[in-house]
Amino acid sequence: MAGQATVLIIDDDPATVQLVSEALKQAYAVVTAPDGQDGLRQMFHHHPDLIILDINMPTMDGWTVCQRVREVSNIPIIMLTARDDPEEIIRGLDLGADDYILKPFELSVLLARVRANLRRASSEPAILKAEVVYSDSHLTVNLEEHRVTVRGKPVRLTPIEFDLLARLVHAAPRIFPYRDLLEQVWGFEYIDDIDYLRVYIWHLRRKIEPDPRNPTYIINELGVGYRFDRQT
Repeated sequence: MAGQATVLIIDDDPATVQLVSEALKQAYAVVTAPDGQDGLRQMFHHHPDLIILDINMPTMDGWTVCQRVREVSNIPIIMLTARDDPEEIIRGLDLGADDYILKPFELSVLLARVRANLRRASSEPAILKAEVVYSDSHLTVNLEEHRVTVRGKPVRLTPIEFDLLARLVHAAPRIFPYRDLLEQVWGFEYIDDIDYLRVYIWHLRRKIEPDPRNPTYIINELGVGYRFDRQT
């Protein structure tokens, strides 16, 4: 079908591959690979629009595959992981993954995430109105120039991380409700995934806060949402 998106599944578990493939084939062209090395070969051959990537695989694990893909492409990557340790999830995000789903997972959730990531990849990034600059002795955020520095040194943020920070800074001192933040940054498919938002906030805090465990910029108003606290 002309214009049909292609999804590459890289996973060494035949049952998972078959289950996900059958679900995706209703709307997408599907390519599969049983390990990381073959996955990279399939990526260069088929030029997929999105990759679903398992972490624990023989020969070449998902961490390495993600890193190799990011050296040549910005294609969306959804990592499948049985590890719910935030440090493991953070590792995937640091290597360039766009999303993660914990195993075992529901097919409806995976399909929704695929749709959301393909939509986000094909759309123009939202442009926040007004030129907003925040600066103190530790942190500088320039939304117009898409630039963030900590103690004068540039900080590398993924597009999602920058979008998340930009919306919080732009809204300051207003509290951004959890569901609104999830919908505006990731899409309506994510509005109930508060734990998902917490992982990304933690990741962002590690990059910009003087002490991520005692944050002073990104404040959680329990049960309500997050706000950016301008330091005086």
